[in-house]
Amino acid sequence: MKRTLKITAYWLALIIFCSAFVSEKDALHKKIYIVQITEYRDGKPKPKTIEDEIEFKDGKVFSTFAFDKMQFSWMKYKIKIDSTYLDEEIEKKYYEIDVMNTNKEDETLTMNIKIDEYEIEGTMKLTKGDKPKKQFEFSGKEKVKKK
Repeated sequence: MKRTLKITAYWLALIIFCSAFVSEKDALHKKIYIVQITEYRDGKPKPKTIEDEIEFKDGKVFSTFAFDKMQFSWMKYKIKIDSTYLDEEIEKKYYEIDVMNTNKEDETLTMNIKIDEYEIEGTMKLTKGDKPKKQFEFSGKEKVKKK
């Protein structure tokens, strides 16, 4: 009886200990957004927009555009604001996210993202050293998941 109780206590302690180290996924985990990107040159938008897919997973963000054009892969992000508000008695989520990463060419991509329920908007700035190279703005909506 004492041996069974010791074994049970051991396993219970092990489960509690292990569960303390399992990280919870944040609210953006596995969210995908379809956006339209506009490049700005000398403060003026280029006439053509580019479609992109921005995906959040395991505390990282991936932009197909940033990967294809600037060689930035999965980038860690920081949620600055995670809040809930009421809009006509409907609870909605709002986030502000910062991303900063450097690629193999020593270029730095800075992204500032705002997500309001299902809508996303933000900026991307590419710099090398302290010199700005490219600037983009984007906006779009969450991708509808197929069942």
